Amino acid sequence: MTTVYDCSVPDERADGLRAAASAVRGGRSVVLPTDTVYGIGCDAFSQGAVTALLATKGRGPDMPVGVLVGSWSTIDGLVLSVPEHARTLVEAFWPGDLSIVLPHAPSLQWDLGRTGGTVMLRMPLHPVALELLRDVGPMAVSSANRSGRPAAASAAEAVEQFGDEVPVYLDGGPVGEPVPSTIVDLTGAEPRLLREGAVARSAVAEALGVEVLAD
Repeated sequence: MTTVYDCSVPDERADGLRAAASAVRGGRSVVLPTDTVYGIGCDAFSQGAVTALLATKGRGPDMPVGVLVGSWSTIDGLVLSVPEHARTLVEAFWPGDLSIVLPHAPSLQWDLGRTGGTVMLRMPLHPVALELLRDVGPMAVSSANRSGRPAAASAAEAVEQFGDEVPVYLDGGPVGEPVPSTIVDLTGAEPRLLREGAVARSAVAEALGVEVLAD
């Protein structure tokens, strides 16, 4: 059974967040609003949940899933180390629409797809997403869409694509023009822009004070 919770109504938002947290802890996916597009997310540390999420989207492990966090400090336990450039970008753009790629901590038991030992991290600027993340911890989150279709900009668009395959939809209202996050790879000697989205390459370079290479 699928339930859509209107998060503009306080009681419904509270019920929805409880239902979403229960679903995530039970190894299922939920749809949640973010500051870029709607996302489909699950427990980042449940291999079965991540596999099911990818199957719902209709894609394989060759397109790995990023991880959303609810606080700056969470990343310290997820990556091998947090370099100065990463701290700078976190302070400048988090919470917000910038994703950072770093080597993940080798001790972590997770399988987000074929990541090559890295993880893409972001802290979204959306109160509903942050409240859920602070309750359940890091979530593997991908854009809420079937592979090859546009990312959902509203809960209704996500329902139209996923239907009963997702038990809980948190409706945070439309996100407006769906723009993906900017992705910066910090795994090499120099910062590299993998995707220019909501944050301009020039803004990233200005924050870091160095040139940002582009693919």
